[in-house]
Formats: sequence, C-alpha cells, structure tokens
Amino acid sequence: MHTAFCFFYVGFFLRMPVDVNPLAGMVAAFLMGLLVDVFYDSPGLHAMASVLFVFLRHYWLRLLTPQGGFDSGARPALTQYGSLWYLLYALPLVFIHHSVLFFTEAGGFQYFWTTAGKVFASMIYTVLVLIVLEIIRPPKRI
Repeated sequence: MHTAFCFFYVGFFLRMPVDVNPLAGMVAAFLMGLLVDVFYDSPGLHAMASVLFVFLRHYWLRLLTPQGGFDSGARPALTQYGSLWYLLYALPLVFIHHSVLFFTEAGGFQYFWTTAGKVFASMIYTVLVLIVLEIIRPPKRI
C-alpha cells in the first residue's frame, strides 16, 4: 500500500538543455520543488531533492558526454542518444532524488527496507512513465 509514486516532474530536470547554467537550473528546480511541496504539504522535501538532482546532473552529464560532445542547446532525449544512454543518465539521478526524498521523509534509516522498497518502486515507475512520455512526444519540427 502506498509503495510506488510517480514524480514525473523530474522529467523537466532531465530534459533541461545540457548547457544550462547550473545555478539557473538549481533555482528552477527549487521553485518547481517548492510548488510540488505546496500541493504535497511537505516542508521543502521536494525542493531539497530537486536542487540536489540538478546540482548532480551537471556533473553526471560531464561523465556521460558522448564522443564529439553535445550540440549547443541539446536536450538529453531517448530518441536522440538511445535507450541505453538515457537509462544510464536517468536512473541514477532519479534514484538519488527519490532516496533523498523518501529517506528524509522517513526521518532516517529506521525503516530502511520499507523506504528502500518505496525508492526502487517509485524509481522504476517514474522512469517508465518518463520513457513512455519520451516515446509519445511528437518529434521536434525543424
């Protein structure tokens, strides 16, 4: 009961341009997380997890830069870089976001296995929804 949650708003952070200013990205993540916190009545949990997500995203993209680099203004996308690259990009970031969110919500590690189950179930659910949204998104017109 109440095991898997879909926080598809993290797709916004995943789809931000690769060359976005990290500080501007963190401000956007804070504002969006704060908006989600208002509706979930959670005191800054989503804002905190979202800012960490975008902070780490910058470094994670450096590690996953394809040969030849990214084009200017490129957005990480399943259709452009392939499913393996997209999963390597999205899964760790969503895992960190959900881990911070759920373990902070739980108040620590006293309910480790229950919280870990929520993290993994929600991570899979969120990433599957994001993949479906990537697939059904209409192609960009040139």
